[in-house]
Amino acid sequence: MQLNIQGTSFSVEHDGKEVFSYAPGKPLVYVGHGKEDVLMYRGNFRIEDYVDERTPLEVTNLLPTEDGLVATFGWELEMTISINGDLCEIRFLQLNENINRFWFRTTSNTEEHLYGCGEQMSYFDLKGRHFPLWTSEPGVGRDKTTYITWRGDVDGMSGGDYYHTNFPQPTYVSSNKFYVHVQSTAYADFDFRNDAFNELQIWEVPEFIRIEGASSFVELLEKETAFLGRQPELPEWVYNGLIIGAQGGNERSFGILDKSIEAGVKVAGLWCQDWCGKRVTSFGKRLQWDWKFHQEMYPNLPQKIAELHKRGIKFLGYINPYLVKDGALFEEGKKHDVFAKKADGSLYLVDFGEFDCGVIDLTKPEAYQWFKDEVIKKYSIDIGIDGWMADFGEYLPTDDIVLASGKDAMKEHNHWPALWAKCNYDAVSESGKLGEVVYFMRAGGIGSQKYCTLLWAGDQSVDFTRHDGLCTVICAALSSGMIGCGLNHSDIGGYTSLYDNLRTKEVFLRWAEMAAFTPVMRTHEGNRPDTNFQYYDDDDCVKRLARLTGIYTKLAPLMKQLVKENADHGTPVQRPLFLHNEGDARSYTEQFEYLLGEHVLVAPVYTEGATEREVYLPSDGWVHLWTGKEYGKGDCVVPAELGDTPVFYKKGSEVEPLFREIYESFGTK
Repeated sequence: MQLNIQGTSFSVEHDGKEVFSYAPGKPLVYVGHGKEDVLMYRGNFRIEDYVDERTPLEVTNLLPTEDGLVATFGWELEMTISINGDLCEIRFLQLNENINRFWFRTTSNTEEHLYGCGEQMSYFDLKGRHFPLWTSEPGVGRDKTTYITWRGDVDGMSGGDYYHTNFPQPTYVSSNKFYVHVQSTAYADFDFRNDAFNELQIWEVPEFIRIEGASSFVELLEKETAFLGRQPELPEWVYNGLIIGAQGGNERSFGILDKSIEAGVKVAGLWCQDWCGKRVTSFGKRLQWDWKFHQEMYPNLPQKIAELHKRGIKFLGYINPYLVKDGALFEEGKKHDVFAKKADGSLYLVDFGEFDCGVIDLTKPEAYQWFKDEVIKKYSIDIGIDGWMADFGEYLPTDDIVLASGKDAMKEHNHWPALWAKCNYDAVSESGKLGEVVYFMRAGGIGSQKYCTLLWAGDQSVDFTRHDGLCTVICAALSSGMIGCGLNHSDIGGYTSLYDNLRTKEVFLRWAEMAAFTPVMRTHEGNRPDTNFQYYDDDDCVKRLARLTGIYTKLAPLMKQLVKENADHGTPVQRPLFLHNEGDARSYTEQFEYLLGEHVLVAPVYTEGATEREVYLPSDGWVHLWTGKEYGKGDCVVPAELGDTPVFYKKGSEVEPLFREIYESFGTK
């Protein structure tokens, strides 16, 4: 990074390209005041803002320092810029206490590409759009032109839009090989629509802005994740095969497991999300949010788990940081005063869809410890559970809720997922189970990286739709990998089934094909399991799934290597094409293909009825796994019958023997 000062004008450059600048008449910072209106309904937020003041700031005094400068903007703000090698840090001192809106501009042009902002589902390259950053339900359909999205909006604000995400983060990576991180958990909106600049809006003066550059993208991600944190390695048992999602009690769930194994499906674990009991709502089958095993549905569960362990199979459950008011743990929680309150001192209850729950106040040390020790450890880890879905970190309300810390819920809302991740991490770590237990989360924010053992892409629709179907989990993995969460996976077949939208066999198998080339394979029966396609009801599908789990287990040596690279260096498992092809312009805009490491390219089929797939290859020397045909740089069309997702490996690379073996074992005879 290089700082240039001329009079009261200044700029910062990286590798000869301007990152940001200020000159009289060309503002860098704006400040102002606004009043928001926030409405939450079952995790969906409608946020409106009325800005009554927005002022461009002019430098009134500039003082060069040994490593940067101090700029004063009248009686509004003081800004300190420090340069240390490839790192630029900008800190702010708020002089006007009335400021609650802040805008900062970075330099841009039409050639710049931008990635990150948490886990984005619709667009990998963010340039040309703006992205409000607020953790919430991502929405159903997420496309305002579709019937499903319209119906979701009408029925309960649940339709969503392209920018809605469980995991927002005010961090982005520029194609100019630097990242920009804003240290704030307040509501933000990163606006990339202007050709000449990017405007970062935050609903407070941030603690600091950090900009760091590198000479390559691999080096850049290593620097970024050294700052943000890195996910730990996955347990060894994950690579043994499929994690089967089943529910309904011991007889049904363990029966599905046994049937799958008998049919040749390689299995790593059985995931019973309803281990705690179930309740039926208009949305579908939901869980009894009382986090201990249900004696009637899963009698003798600890013993059953021990029996599974003897067979080399793990058992997974489900938890979230809320307790239903008709549950036993809710009454226990009330005695220990662990719930967040309203201003009048009464308990704050959240409607989760026809049942109300108390909010565990994670800012209260005693509540945090109680949930960690007396719920997660006692009722999950201590009975032998090997992992769980750590769900619902994005629901912290903002109206009339009082937290023990005294912090404003508008500032804590985006911080809540990181607190929830840390609670799980501490429970596992203190139990000596790191590297053995895996929990997967959909919600995230600043600080989640170190404490999230595995990300999951959330509740996609059970279809091929552009903004909520299979293709969105490719984008999700690529974008989350750019901000330090390089271990991602999804519900095979999707989850959300509403308004006569039903999962088909084709959707399930195309999703499973892709999942075989991701860090974890896991199925989910969905929110309406009785009306949607389930693999275990179709003998042909079970056979095909068995083949795919065989491919996945064959990939274990490569996958372990990539997972270790993610833990050691922050290089994601699923990588954008440009990460290893920096000179190829097309690679910066591809979002439906990914590199699995450096020498494997995966192009999942994400459209209905396809028998072939057009693929872009960023360089020469690629071998198509299922035909052995070699392809050079550019577009090509390859066969893609059901079961054979397009996969390529680099000729002569270190992975060639492994992929030849995969073809010999699972290719066309």
